Amino acid sequence: MWETAQKAVGLLPDAAAQRVTGKPVVDRLDALHTAIKAVRRSGSVSISGMYGGVVGPMPMMEAFDRGVQPRMGQAHVRRWIDDLMPLVTDDADPLGVLGLATHHLSLEDAPHGYEIFRDKAEGCIKVVLRP
Repeated sequence: MWETAQKAVGLLPDAAAQRVTGKPVVDRLDALHTAIKAVRRSGSVSISGMYGGVVGPMPMMEAFDRGVQPRMGQAHVRRWIDDLMPLVTDDADPLGVLGLATHHLSLEDAPHGYEIFRDKAEGCIKVVLRP
């Protein structure tokens, strides 16, 4: 049901879709709800994803009762860019980042790449577009 709703939003005109996309998608909330319910009492839940918009409903009473401590914030990646870029672009792949991409497509095939990523089709996890 929710997957159909998400696909339907993609078909809306931009003005109408903006009203809906200001809220987080349901699959992200499901992961957050599971984390809140799975953490031990007085434990921390680190939120590393983007939960933009108005998040609701959240299991706030359960989180409060269990003393859950949310940890979140922006990733300050600019600090490490100069150190990481040589490792990421190295053909020897010392960090193993080349194995993260499931699809390598040309720029001409970008629409197809976005489509399979959106639909989670063809085992797509990450698409790399090559000029």
